[in-house]
Amino acid sequence: MSYKAEYIWVDGQQPTAKLRSKGKVVADGEEPPIWGFDGSSTNQAPGENSDCVLNPVFVCPDPIRGDNNKLVMCEVLLTDMTPHPSNKRAACAASAAKYAEMDMWFGIEQEYTYFDGIKPLGWPDNGFPAPQGGYYCGVGSDEVFGRPIVEAHLDACMAAGLKIAGINGEVMPGQWEFQIGPIGAPDVADQLWVARWLLYRIGEEFNVSATLDPKPVRGDWNGAGAHTNFSTELMRNDYDACVAAAVALGTRAELHIANYGDRIEERLTGEHETCSYKEFRYGVSDRGASVRIPWQVARDQKGYIEDRRPNANCDPYLVTQLILDTVCGAVVAAQ
Repeated sequence: MSYKAEYIWVDGQQPTAKLRSKGKVVADGEEPPIWGFDGSSTNQAPGENSDCVLNPVFVCPDPIRGDNNKLVMCEVLLTDMTPHPSNKRAACAASAAKYAEMDMWFGIEQEYTYFDGIKPLGWPDNGFPAPQGGYYCGVGSDEVFGRPIVEAHLDACMAAGLKIAGINGEVMPGQWEFQIGPIGAPDVADQLWVARWLLYRIGEEFNVSATLDPKPVRGDWNGAGAHTNFSTELMRNDYDACVAAAVALGTRAELHIANYGDRIEERLTGEHETCSYKEFRYGVSDRGASVRIPWQVARDQKGYIEDRRPNANCDPYLVTQLILDTVCGAVVAAQ
């Protein structure tokens, strides 16, 4: 019996890429094959030479369709089988292979906001809800909006076999977070993109939309980030390596900021638990720093650190590649 394979890929939209997907019927017992699509409709090819290639890189059970159906995360190739210019995965995979012996793990905290039409889910039709304060990890129908959708998304990620670590309500009503990891690159980015696709797809069932906008509501409200936790094998055994990693990130701060998501300056203002995009600093237990060293890590003298700068709308392939190149590259340079 045949099964349905939903092919998912990242398009060429600028400045923030979007997810696309389409379904293919595959014969039972066969792996999802290389496929193609019309790149002229996704900002990835001109109309007179529009064919682009979908190369499967991660396959998992489809929790929406169930049975033996699959989700197929793909990278985009040109017809000569080289990476498409919009393909950020290839460079990420190359960096991960280059520094494989350092065994870097990532955990990405994906914040997002549900919208009901033109307003965040749960917000009044006119005006604003009570100021942020009681919403973070809150409980009760006066402070929590969208929990059934969040639970459905968590269940779907688990059924798909994604390495999802948890969920929580965020500081603004209608805003939530889930975490993927710890896992290496580019796998963590593959799984995060699939989890994002499930977020949008499950939203269809509830007639709401999810946005990764880094500043979904102007004013005195936190933005939405994708805080990226990471460690090398050495960091997991030596605190000095954790500090050295934080220092290394500061040496290429401008490059990271330029590639951590569009409109990052609207979120990294120096307020709302952020450090300004114009400066760089790290600190123990400091959520207003660019990079936070958790207090447990300082106590245990080993562990991981958190880059708090990436936007919710970041490309995780780019973020993890940059961290690999900067941190592992600094280790190699020091040897």
